[in-house]
Amino acid sequence: MTFRVEPLEAGRCGARCPHVIVADGVIENTTPQAFVDFLKSGAEDRNLKRIVFFNSRGGNVVASMAFGHILRELRVAGVVGRFHISGDSGPYVGECLSACVYAMMGAVRRVAPPGSEVALHRMSIVETEGEGWFGTRTRRSFADAPMVAVLARYARRMGVSPALVQAAESLPPDTMHVLSRDEMRRWSFAVSQF
Repeated sequence: MTFRVEPLEAGRCGARCPHVIVADGVIENTTPQAFVDFLKSGAEDRNLKRIVFFNSRGGNVVASMAFGHILRELRVAGVVGRFHISGDSGPYVGECLSACVYAMMGAVRRVAPPGSEVALHRMSIVETEGEGWFGTRTRRSFADAPMVAVLARYARRMGVSPALVQAAESLPPDTMHVLSRDEMRRWSFAVSQF
């Protein structure tokens, strides 16, 4: 995942426009520390607000929870959105899929504007078992009950209904479920506007 600062241009604020953090890409094991390092490097930006715009297709669930804990500790708000389309600056609607949902849970305020996509799927990991006659053998495994319980407790601590985790883990493999506005509201995941 990469991080950068963008001005949130609204009206005619000019040089006084607030700056926000844009987080794009896959959440990896290194993402939580990369975020902390990024914040330290931009500490002098007086216009920087504690708002992260997420545009991510997911990644590592454990790293996403660690990232979420950092967001909560620093009292950062999260918005599903992106900033560049064909050279035009945004914000525009974005996507927060899979493990991104667990990172976003840590935000003190979560916003998914209309048109942005938030989607769940069942956690899994693909492990290489070795070489065989027909190439590399892989094995896919799914989250066990203790891991699902950890996610449910994390969701509850972040103010999100554990039913969201149960919904994700009850999906058939390789199925993505896009959350409706009603589901986001019912599970206390996000609102549509600040």
